[in-house]
Amino acid sequence: MQTLNLTHHISNDQQGLYLLMPFEMPAFTERIDIEYSYPYNHNQPLTVENGNFSSRQRVNRIDLGLLAPDGSQVGASGSSRDVIFVSTTEATPGYQPHPLSAGTWQIMLGAYVVSPNGVDVKVSLRFTPKTRRWLKGDLHTHTLASDGLLPLDHLARHAREHGLDFIAVTDHNQPVKRASFPKIPGLTIIPGLEWTHYKGHSNFLGVEEAYQGAFFTNTDEEVQEKFRQARQNGALICINHPLESSFGFRFNLEALDFDLIEVWNGPMRPKNIETIAWWDQMLKAGKRQVAVCGSDYHEDTVFQRLANPTLNVLAWSASEKDILAAVEAGHSYFTYSPTDLQLDLDVDGATYGVILPWRTGLEAHLQALSLETGDQIRLIDQDGERILLTAPGNGDWETNIPVEKPGYLRLEVWRSFFPGLPMLPALVTNPIWFDSVL
Repeated sequence: MQTLNLTHHISNDQQGLYLLMPFEMPAFTERIDIEYSYPYNHNQPLTVENGNFSSRQRVNRIDLGLLAPDGSQVGASGSSRDVIFVSTTEATPGYQPHPLSAGTWQIMLGAYVVSPNGVDVKVSLRFTPKTRRWLKGDLHTHTLASDGLLPLDHLARHAREHGLDFIAVTDHNQPVKRASFPKIPGLTIIPGLEWTHYKGHSNFLGVEEAYQGAFFTNTDEEVQEKFRQARQNGALICINHPLESSFGFRFNLEALDFDLIEVWNGPMRPKNIETIAWWDQMLKAGKRQVAVCGSDYHEDTVFQRLANPTLNVLAWSASEKDILAAVEAGHSYFTYSPTDLQLDLDVDGATYGVILPWRTGLEAHLQALSLETGDQIRLIDQDGERILLTAPGNGDWETNIPVEKPGYLRLEVWRSFFPGLPMLPALVTNPIWFDSVL
């Protein structure tokens, strides 16, 4: 944690003015804590009949505020708070969560009351740097605004109670505004929309208005225009449940600009296994396609649960921007629920979604946590699939495996969830790619 201590002298003739104290925000800051102090009172001893009395008079009153590099007000608290904080996701009341971009920020000091001799204001700033961490979430949910059962505030509380760090609200053809989001500590809510057509569904994530006008289209050209506008407006675009028989994606993918394919939709079933295999054929053909999962949550039933499956994302912070950047990059894997099951991959400090130069002797370090008896860890690459481990009991596993040639590798954990039932994927990762060096 980096600290910065500043002192600013305010003279009596500056009383009634607002003064600005610039400072530099370091790059990759996740949170800033600001504490300020100054002598409030003037104490004067008085002689009284039954002892000593100290008279206290308020002689200084300095207000506090914070301005972003563009001059916009991040917050102001008068003189009621000595300590405030701001992060990308949360802030002290009176201040707004704000991206802590590198650059020149300014502390506002309001000289409300200043003693005749002036006053020294001491300001202490503590900068907490971003650190990558695994976050759990669900990018495909519905509310009462379309065909879900819960209103948004209930959905958000439900998500946090399930241990989720983020959700995207993706009602059918219904945009949502950030201003309508409830404030749930520890939960990031991402605006989205599931563009829904009789020939296919697609999530447009991270924007309040993905396109102009109504959702409907009647020609392929109109569909392409919706996708073009969504891209232009900054949406992260995901093709949803592409192979489903009744609501799969029937448009020509080659004609559309998109980022992600949802390969695991809702509970694991044969169609998801088919879709994962279809995606893997893309990888084997050389297409670097990032995948995601989504519960497509509408309500709790025997066959549907929120975050079944769960998207596990390695992000620099819990901000919407950092989460979506990690999703787009493929720094993720998918699990059947917000489970403790975890599979970490490290190749020269890189993980899922990264492209590395291949070299002789390159190794991948694997660490699996919370395996159950009989779990199979499978490695999939351009040459096929092989079982690395069948877990002999409940526990963890760590190993190194050689990366023998350029291409890609990804991992899956298969599990029999009930005695006598066939094994199913319990965890699926995005690939890491290896380029040949000419």
